[in-house]
Amino acid sequence: MFKFSKAAPALLACAFAVHAHATGGFRDREDPAVTREWNTLAEGVIPTSAGPTLPRTYAMMHIAMFDAVNSIEGGYNAYRIRIPATRFASSEAAAAQAAHDVLVALWPANTAQFDTALNNRLATIHPVRAQYGTQVGKEVAKKILEWRTNDGWATPQTYTPPALPGLWQPTPPANAPAAFVQAGDAKPFALPTPYFYLPRRPPALNSQEYADAVNEIKAIGSLNSAVRTDEQTLSARLWASAGYKTNWGGAWNQVARFMTLRNNLSLIESARLFALVNVAMQDGVQTAQASKFVYQVWRPVTAIQRAGEDMNAGTEADPAWMPLLTTPPYPSYSGNMACIGASAARAFQLYFGTNDILVSAQWDSTDGINSVVRSFPGFWQMAEHQAASREYGGIHFHFDTTASQEVCPRVANYVYTNFMRPRFD
Repeated sequence: MFKFSKAAPALLACAFAVHAHATGGFRDREDPAVTREWNTLAEGVIPTSAGPTLPRTYAMMHIAMFDAVNSIEGGYNAYRIRIPATRFASSEAAAAQAAHDVLVALWPANTAQFDTALNNRLATIHPVRAQYGTQVGKEVAKKILEWRTNDGWATPQTYTPPALPGLWQPTPPANAPAAFVQAGDAKPFALPTPYFYLPRRPPALNSQEYADAVNEIKAIGSLNSAVRTDEQTLSARLWASAGYKTNWGGAWNQVARFMTLRNNLSLIESARLFALVNVAMQDGVQTAQASKFVYQVWRPVTAIQRAGEDMNAGTEADPAWMPLLTTPPYPSYSGNMACIGASAARAFQLYFGTNDILVSAQWDSTDGINSVVRSFPGFWQMAEHQAASREYGGIHFHFDTTASQEVCPRVANYVYTNFMRPRFD
């Protein structure tokens, strides 16, 4: 850990006085736009293929930014670490350096882009303040990276299910083996374990609830559904990033960027919001992903094609049935998208004290020609839109959705209650 010279504050004060005389002074507020800038940079490099680990980069980066800023400005309990810092250090520089170092470690191919962004940001800050701020950012980023090294997400595991009715099997067209099996063993960011909020058991194969769910998806989620509307089809494609480069993590972080601007949040307030939302999404999606390998429920495509094996008189097999969307390679229950939206929406509700704020998300097409914007009267309505998209796409049952919407707001509650709390000392 680095240490500051006892003479540093006096020397800094002298340097600031000289600079203030020459330039007319410094801005009296650290620029909170640094959080939006680096959030946007992260959005540009995280691929949709990251799947349930997509928020991991955001969470690591924004925890590092928050802890770096909080080390200088104070006011909150640290998320992970608080290091000694002089009050003359630039918290803006600290945030930029922390974000830079995390992204370089995780996405080294984009180092030049991150270096340019950091240098441009530091050029707007007094060099002495920037120097002390970047020292803080470097130290915090190092600690956060060490904390998440060997957290289990980079260690793939295998899963071979028995070929029994109701249990997941590889799905067409690729029939790929199960992915992200390690969710049950990976270390969460906030929750004690991935099973802390395990969803209730899914309905039995021979139940009416199960039959109703299968028949609903059979109708609305099929590749050539006669009952799905054009808007519902578009919704499925948007949230699946089918033809669109914007992914679900980017959509929710757009909302976070908007909310920091709308509410004129300070740097530390902005850093706290970004960390809260992204940790809630990461631990939320891990909660759902881990539950999939507890319950091992087969996907709609398998359930419908093999309905003759489910011992349920209310279902009928269609061996040729295919969904609108390509089915992800892991079990169905509970729903990841529903959990992500429920966790994010609850995090925003907790932070701002209300759900009823008009928000929007924009999806840009992969060819860069078109964009689609959808507006929602509140955070939960955006989450509902996200969750329903998977049913329209034919890859989730309705009971997958309701299970996640029951437990995943609790993930956000846990993060909000236990991390980055205000200090009153």
